[in-house]
Amino acid sequence: MKRYLLLLVCLLSTVLGAYAQQYILSGKITGQKNEPVAFASVYIRSSTYGTTANEEGVYHFKLSPGTYNVVYRLAGYAVKAETITITDHDEAHNVQMQDEEFRFSQVSDKWRNNQDPGDTIMRMVIAKRETHLNEVKGYSCAVYIKGVQKLLSTPKSLRSAAVTRALDLDSLGRGILYQSESLSAFNYQSPDKVKEITIASRNAGINTAFGYNKASDLQANFYHNIFSIPGLSTRGYVSPLASNAFNFYRYKLIGSTVQNGQTIDKIEVIPKHEYGQLFKGNIYIVEGDWRIYSVDLMLRGKSNSLNLVDTLQVRQQYIPITDSVWMPVSVLFNFKGSVLGFKFGGYYQGIYNNYKLEPAYPDGFFTGEVLRIDTASNLKTPAYWVANRPVPLTALEIRDYEKKDSAAAYHKTEAYLDTLQHTKNGINYPGYLIFGYNASNRTEKDSLYIYPFLQTFYYNTVEGFGINAKVRYTHIIDDFHSFAVTPALRYGFSNKIFSTNMLAEYRDDPFHNSKYWVNFGSDVLDLNNVGTRSLYFNTLSTILSENNYVKYYRSHFGAFGYQREVANGVLWSASLNYSSRTQLYNTNLGHLVDVKDKEFTSNNPLAPAGTPPDDRSFLFPENQALSFTTAATFTFDQQYITRPTGKFNLPSKYPTLTVTYHKGFEGVLGSDVNYDFASADVSQYNIRIGLAGYSAFKLTTGGYFNNKRLYFMDYYHYLGNQGTTFDPTYIGSFHFLPFYTYSTNGGFLEAHYQHNFAGSILNKVSFLRSLKLEEIIGANFLTTKGNPNYREFYVGVQRLIFRVDYGISYAGNKKYLQGIRIFYGIR
Repeated sequence: MKRYLLLLVCLLSTVLGAYAQQYILSGKITGQKNEPVAFASVYIRSSTYGTTANEEGVYHFKLSPGTYNVVYRLAGYAVKAETITITDHDEAHNVQMQDEEFRFSQVSDKWRNNQDPGDTIMRMVIAKRETHLNEVKGYSCAVYIKGVQKLLSTPKSLRSAAVTRALDLDSLGRGILYQSESLSAFNYQSPDKVKEITIASRNAGINTAFGYNKASDLQANFYHNIFSIPGLSTRGYVSPLASNAFNFYRYKLIGSTVQNGQTIDKIEVIPKHEYGQLFKGNIYIVEGDWRIYSVDLMLRGKSNSLNLVDTLQVRQQYIPITDSVWMPVSVLFNFKGSVLGFKFGGYYQGIYNNYKLEPAYPDGFFTGEVLRIDTASNLKTPAYWVANRPVPLTALEIRDYEKKDSAAAYHKTEAYLDTLQHTKNGINYPGYLIFGYNASNRTEKDSLYIYPFLQTFYYNTVEGFGINAKVRYTHIIDDFHSFAVTPALRYGFSNKIFSTNMLAEYRDDPFHNSKYWVNFGSDVLDLNNVGTRSLYFNTLSTILSENNYVKYYRSHFGAFGYQREVANGVLWSASLNYSSRTQLYNTNLGHLVDVKDKEFTSNNPLAPAGTPPDDRSFLFPENQALSFTTAATFTFDQQYITRPTGKFNLPSKYPTLTVTYHKGFEGVLGSDVNYDFASADVSQYNIRIGLAGYSAFKLTTGGYFNNKRLYFMDYYHYLGNQGTTFDPTYIGSFHFLPFYTYSTNGGFLEAHYQHNFAGSILNKVSFLRSLKLEEIIGANFLTTKGNPNYREFYVGVQRLIFRVDYGISYAGNKKYLQGIRIFYGIR
């Protein structure tokens, strides 16, 4: 532990040490026409200390007294090195950079006889790709991340006083929507262990779509075969240095130049296909070492399947840390886009300082915690940021911070809080219809959620028309403790059954996902305990097509449970449940819409086909059940973020294993059940398959090794589907499987696989390309003792929340069903 604390102190000292010197070197960088040179890298030669100019070409950083060789670099301009002496005062030093001159000089005569010198050079680089990728086994550095999202123009028709005021726009409809910055200590150990400690963070405004606010978000490494851009594309992009890059790119040598005794070749990257996951632009290579010197590449939304933005420029600068190791000193993501006539743009940049190669990390340093945010990171004063940020703010950014800080102070006043509470608690009726209604007090420690209208009023053949009124009240005690209660009232006007129940939850340790819960009362429940159709969709199918798919029973119950992450990646839960169950029958068989040759079915799901809907056949006697359930979920290589308010787990790149055990106790408190059930579930989502999208799968097996006495609701059920709509958000669901037919009290095996090509096929069809559709294929399988070898196969297309699938299913050796299934965001 002492070694860990010592290393942490050293890292913090490293991050802040570079900024704790006495004097400031500052100035403005311009080009040949006196235009500002934005985002130019500025660093001290033979060191790993530097900065980047802001959008206006202004730079500054702190230096001790002495003489320095300061290097100014940016793709498109010739590198400039200046000798600057710092004495006993701040030093202003403006620089004018010349346009880059890459030409076929004597230095590059050896390439003249090659028909494709650019290709020849890139073959050398690609041959050394893995060497450069793996040459550093570990490092630490200080990282500064800066992000700005701006509105560049607003349609005149929408430039009202209210919009201008709300977004703080100027007379031309321009303004900053969001800006953020952070200072972190970043640590890496091969092959993929990272740990970042955020020392300071600040943001103002609303992040409208996407963001990169931590160092690991901007780890742009073109030595990997596939370059990923989270948030902007579901697919990866082929790196110009990929091992198979010549299948996708041509390369043209523009020319060469000599910088600090090294020959730098400028290579134009030319995609072989206009549309695809390919970059275009320039890459600069250190000749002889055959490594990246800098990168200036571009992606376009229509050509390269970008979401949210129209263009994305990726710039990166490398510097030598030692004679044989180069590392990035800066990276820039520069973007522009438009939506509904609003034009926006912005950037995210990362600056890397004070590299330490191969640090001796103590045992247990890399625990899966990829980011720890210091408790005081967002409490730093404006004076702290002025003293420690390596990139000066522009005048517009300073004004934006000041205005938003002033607005934030006003937003804490009594008058504003009173007005805000009244405004935000106003009901939006269309929103309430689908999403429900939220209200909270001024401190937001107390909130009330009323469930949507679509889940409140319903119709089925057992209860007729009914009301299912449900609300959730939440109280936040402090940052680590909260509780919520959810009372519900349900009444069926046809069977006259009134039910009331309440769920209460108490969370006491957000760092271990700890939760207690109690649930008691009475309710009308689905015989399939994993769910079939929502009240809304069952109402529609019952009224419009006379398909009363869901079968109900009555339960009086009481239950309590507990869950906790007992170790990183191991979530354990347990619950005890007691219930009294009663069979129900159809009581309302009236036709609101008379469907020809169609009739309701019995509420007994096992009744033979043709059984009249008013059937009162026996399914189970009134019974009592005391049962115990425990489960453990193992997430291998669990990575997580630690914030001051808790631990937040991230998706793992490995499968997740869940082991479950159910026990029914006979003779205890009058319980009638006696069974033992166990299952194992292996699943994984978002398995990246190169350029071809991503896959997901789920495999579950289990069964009853004691089934002496149990009832239909105690069977193992599946997430089937009947009707045209379906819910594809869960990989373990079926498209055509009937809700109750395959439910079992024996053994089973179910398997699900789905692959999303993320547009890699339809993007090649010109008239479909602009739709940005995602192609999907999948298969589902189930086998049980009584119903072996049920299979489904499907294809589909998806865009945002909308999806349409066509599939076919087989029961044993016979075709069962085929047809279309749709999803439009409502479950």
